[in-house]
Amino acid sequence: MLINMKQLLEVAKEHTFAVGAFNVADSNFLRVVVEEAEKNNSPAIIAVHPTELEFTKDDFFSYVLNRIKNSHVPFVLHLDHGGNVADIMRAIRVGFSSVMIDGSLLPLAENIKLTKEIVDISHPLGVSVEGELGTIGNTGTSVEGGVSEVIYTRPEDAKEFVESTGVDTLAVAIGTCHGIYPKDMEPKLRMDILQAIKQEVDIPLVLHGGSANPDEEIAEAVRIGIQKVNISSDYKYAFYKKCREILAATELWDPNAIYPECIDAAKEVVKYKMNLFNSQDKADLYREEKVLAWRNELL
Repeated sequence: MLINMKQLLEVAKEHTFAVGAFNVADSNFLRVVVEEAEKNNSPAIIAVHPTELEFTKDDFFSYVLNRIKNSHVPFVLHLDHGGNVADIMRAIRVGFSSVMIDGSLLPLAENIKLTKEIVDISHPLGVSVEGELGTIGNTGTSVEGGVSEVIYTRPEDAKEFVESTGVDTLAVAIGTCHGIYPKDMEPKLRMDILQAIKQEVDIPLVLHGGSANPDEEIAEAVRIGIQKVNISSDYKYAFYKKCREILAATELWDPNAIYPECIDAAKEVVKYKMNLFNSQDKADLYREEKVLAWRNELL
């Protein structure tokens, strides 16, 4: 079932759970996310960074869309960290049901202007839009990058941003980083900032850089009001750790001999995250008449 992000996260918000957004860059990772979502009866988000879209190429998403549209659980196909109008238009042409425009490094007024432009393009097409305020840190272990010092989202800016852009979801900066944290770096999420943002805006909130953070902090963020958590490094790390183990011990070269155990290792992480986000067995909530009508609009 393919729906857009607004439709997906409105249900999550109503029932106090979050949905994992898992970055996918080939068919192995697509299998990991889709098969584990179906096994756990959990909604899920197929997230694709512009560099991942460039790597996989547009035709790959004909397969992706066919797979998820015919699934019994709800999926969103989402562009992660789109940097400009060209990124957004490419994703929409390919068939993405949701896009993110990341103007977080721009001054507030320019971020508002750019995000509003993307909203005006996307909404008539039934495509939802995620914006971002504040900045995500960088551990140096992710292609998604980030900044050396986190700029926390200002609650008053969040209110102005949402009201001025009409954006559907908002990624907020409360102390996370992209990638796996080095041993000497201890993440600490600012729940007070998240609480204050929730007082100002009423749309679903997004947490980027969800990998490698303490479980108790992620669970608390979901309880407070995060509806989408981005996961990339955690489950990719598990996949390639297993891949390195296999390649170090064998001369095998057939993908069907190497990858099955890697897929299983990554699935264990995805299952763990779905349980942490409380999204397991929530797919049934999307079989109500209203949600099925949304689905038909996107087929």
